Amino acid sequence: MMALAMAGACSSSIVSQSSRAPSSIPTISLPFTSTLRNNNTNNYNSKQYSITNNPHHRLFQSKLPPSSTPVSAGQAQQIINPTTSTPTWSEFASKISGEWDGFGADFTTEGKPIELPEYVVPEAYREWEVKVFDWQTQCPTLAHPQDLLLTYKTIKLLPTVGCEADAATRYSIDERVVGGLDNNVSAFAYQSGGSYAAVWPIVDNGQHKQLELEHCLINPRDKESRMRIIQVVRVANTGIELQSIRVFCEQWYGPFRNGDQLGGCAIRDSAFASTTALKASEVVGVWQGPSAISTFDSSQNVLIQELVDDKVRKTVRDEHNLILLPKQLWCSLEGHKGGETWCEVGWLFDHGCVVTSRCIFSSDLKLKEILVTHETAISGE
Repeated sequence: MMALAMAGACSSSIVSQSSRAPSSIPTISLPFTSTLRNNNTNNYNSKQYSITNNPHHRLFQSKLPPSSTPVSAGQAQQIINPTTSTPTWSEFASKISGEWDGFGADFTTEGKPIELPEYVVPEAYREWEVKVFDWQTQCPTLAHPQDLLLTYKTIKLLPTVGCEADAATRYSIDERVVGGLDNNVSAFAYQSGGSYAAVWPIVDNGQHKQLELEHCLINPRDKESRMRIIQVVRVANTGIELQSIRVFCEQWYGPFRNGDQLGGCAIRDSAFASTTALKASEVVGVWQGPSAISTFDSSQNVLIQELVDDKVRKTVRDEHNLILLPKQLWCSLEGHKGGETWCEVGWLFDHGCVVTSRCIFSSDLKLKEILVTHETAISGE
């Protein structure tokens, strides 16, 4: 009982206790589940996994193959242009680089948290029927200020009992590369403050594609706090379908050290997956604010672009299609006029203030625009 109390207070484990009845919604397996039982190199969703023998666990390392997929669901030549940095990129690189530690969790398309696989949960939690939804995570990130190059790793740590930061063990490492010969992103749009949106091709079996739409939002009032919301979507001839959602709540802990130092019990945040979700009433209504945009033209195939200041936009938001998440987050996927599909996420970082990120796909399922908007609520409309 004492160990569980310690875990709730300051553990590097990710613990949430919930009396919620089991969901009738089919659960979505975590990305690494099917590879745990194999002892050889595996190919899972087009990611290459190498298993490192360890007396206590097996570590799964994944790296997307270099992308041959451009900014759309169609096929075209990959071109990264330009290859030299701009002042905006240099500033972005200084803001994004470093050790980002926090917690991560997966959610169904209805916003319900998904429990971690039973085999990674310490027996003490199972005995006390404590449900575990969150991974403690690290995200060491390095962007080169003089070149359009960025790499980061999402590292998941096995849950532990009590304040066992020194004993934290890596469960998986997922490495992503933007730019250069090893580039595996289809589209990347960035702002000087450190926010970005990325389209990652995961699966292409000829009949459908699976993409991860990653939206990284910096808190406008705290540059050392950010949210990464990933929409996993299936792209087929019939359209785009949301399959699952992944959320990382992260804070900056210092310069880049390639994940060598754990945040552990010093981490300034806590597990969040089973906490109260955003209330729809807080984000519906009329909103307005300045936007920044990147336009992706398949004829040019410029994959890395700056988000350029655009016009002030007004948005009327209702509850329809909103998926409400903890940490004052939401996401949506909906069709619009002209056959467009909008894949959006948002963060209510303060009362009446939101930041949104939107990937807009055209009727032929090609990425058309990435749009980031800072909005304030307009009362009386």
